[in-house]
Amino acid sequence: MNAIDKIHQFNRFGSRLGLERMTVLLEKLGNPHEELDVIHVAGTNGKGSVCKYLEEGLTACGYKVGLYTSPFIEKFNERIRLGGADISDEDLQSFTERVLKASDEMVAEGLDSPTEFEVVTAIAFLYFKEKGAEITVLEVGLGGSGDSTNVVKKPLACAITSISLDHMDRLGTTLAEIAGEKAGIIKQDVPVISNVPEREAAAVIARKAYENNSKLYDISKNKFMIFDETPFSQKVTMDIYGTDYSDVEISMTGSHQGENLKTALTIIEILRKERKIKVERSKLYSGLKKAVQPGRFEVLVGTEDDSTGKPMVIIDGAHNEAGAKALRDTAKKYFEGSRILLVTGMLADKQVNDILNYFTDITDKMIITEPDNPRRLTVDDLEKTLNEMGIEPIKAKDAEESVRLAADMQDEYDLILFAGSLYLIGDVRRIVRNEWGNRNN
Repeated sequence: MNAIDKIHQFNRFGSRLGLERMTVLLEKLGNPHEELDVIHVAGTNGKGSVCKYLEEGLTACGYKVGLYTSPFIEKFNERIRLGGADISDEDLQSFTERVLKASDEMVAEGLDSPTEFEVVTAIAFLYFKEKGAEITVLEVGLGGSGDSTNVVKKPLACAITSISLDHMDRLGTTLAEIAGEKAGIIKQDVPVISNVPEREAAAVIARKAYENNSKLYDISKNKFMIFDETPFSQKVTMDIYGTDYSDVEISMTGSHQGENLKTALTIIEILRKERKIKVERSKLYSGLKKAVQPGRFEVLVGTEDDSTGKPMVIIDGAHNEAGAKALRDTAKKYFEGSRILLVTGMLADKQVNDILNYFTDITDKMIITEPDNPRRLTVDDLEKTLNEMGIEPIKAKDAEESVRLAADMQDEYDLILFAGSLYLIGDVRRIVRNEWGNRNN
């Protein structure tokens, strides 16, 4: 049995928030997390992109950066990266064996087994420590206070990218409650970067920072300018506490990426001023331009000077209301008046109606399908909801059939947009990259 299969066996223990199991597991491994310099990033949306900007920017400045994120899009190894590369299958296997040995000891002692996410997080900590990560960028998995990444006691900085309604069955039903969970990553005397404009959520974060004597950098009202916008890149200019960051070219598009860049650059600027890191402007800029978050308004087919007459194909993991709004805004910015086909499938525990309100504002031409996940919304239920909105979608049984149907219809459209669950987007990304070119021949 390979490492990934062994890790997935822990899925039977579910997803349980709390740090007790994680603390014991890491003690058995020598507490590798205590030897890492960590940047800890939480938030409902944007945290993955912020982490990617940090990884690429700091790597370009000469740091050996560890990056831990979730979920993966195509391959499990994407979740643990070091020095700009995914963990190898060989390292994943060997570090998994060591963590599972510690887990077996816990069970033999009559303790609760760690969950799958806790096992993976422990693998990442051990890998980063032993392979010499100089800076580790940690993306919170769920919430903050009870997330397994929250065992880190003294990070370099804590950041909260956004607060919106998601995972309400686990985190709370109001913005304030959800903010309370995410603010749980705030630690004593550690700078806090918050890009949360909603007053009730921002107040919770401010209170938590005050209680921990942590300097709060509320950047939610800090302005930036975007220009030279295309679906492939944009330039952003902003001032960060007296330091001018002009003409930063990034490859992730949409105004929400300006917000994510602002968060990442603020983290970098604060750590630079605290003399925790050294940054060379030209190298930082070149790294930021390389940052691409797979599955986030990612162009899979099409180029800036494309003259083939074929439609552009874009995927976006807009799996909650805030993500759907960002997608709607970005699509309207770049493709207003275009003929758009939207292919979607989503999980049943998401805000389906709210998401669809934004999707249907993009187009009424839709193919619907189901993600490969037990929590999927059935294609029949999704069809029923869309019918109530006055839309007659085309049904596909799975990701592969949805790609085939879209390819068959491509001559009728300028843009084919796959959006919704990341489980669907991962499959679509693999299928399109492997097969779309063949379908055009």
